[in-house]
Amino acid sequence: MFNDLEVYQLTAVGDREENQDCMAYTVGKDYGLFVVADGLGGHEAGEKASKFFCMGMFKQAEKYQQILLKSSGEQIKAVLAAWINAAIDEMKVLFAGSAEGENAHTTCVILYLDQRFTITAHCGDSRIYRLNERQVLWRTKDHSVIQSQLNEGDISERDMGLHPEQNQLLRTINVQKKHPVEVNVYPPMQKGETFILCTDGFWEFIKENDLLQLAGSGSGRDELRKVAKMMHFRAHGKGDNLTVQWVRF
Repeated sequence: MFNDLEVYQLTAVGDREENQDCMAYTVGKDYGLFVVADGLGGHEAGEKASKFFCMGMFKQAEKYQQILLKSSGEQIKAVLAAWINAAIDEMKVLFAGSAEGENAHTTCVILYLDQRFTITAHCGDSRIYRLNERQVLWRTKDHSVIQSQLNEGDISERDMGLHPEQNQLLRTINVQKKHPVEVNVYPPMQKGETFILCTDGFWEFIKENDLLQLAGSGSGRDELRKVAKMMHFRAHGKGDNLTVQWVRF
């Protein structure tokens, strides 16, 4: 199964001075792991936070993937939460106790695939979309002020990217572990489905037709580049760092 996965990814600085996003993935014979993180902080701090978190996730991958293979039910969520906790411990080691590390934060989205299930984990406003050719099946719900407003019916999905409170987050990853990461378990990936993992620099100006373009049977690297360029164009010179992973079975 996992030998049949197609994966493309890209990142761009947008209209910022530096790129504080990070992305990484691995596909083995039994599973696939995909991570996107969007760093938040002052000079270099956000870049390090996202990078160190990704490094921590993949350093712990072999250990926790083996535990997941033996897990079921609610154990699955607990195992991935423990994996993330271990990755944050690795962040703390890499920051070496510096004040910079105490003030550095990152969002994250994590996608874990195997033959039994799909697991997602997220914190902040980076997103995962699950698509087929006909529709957006679901997306992760942001931990943000504007997601709360959407839930209450005060704004629409299209309003979110342009909202003045768009950057006000309710949860982030930080070495102090003040905020929990949300973990969800879904049925396994089906043939023809597509997952999109992305930072807010990608989804801020996304439309459903753009997502369905990425979910089409003939889509791939070229379509991903076209949509990413369109997202930057729509930002009108105020674009954030833009990072996206495209996964198709």
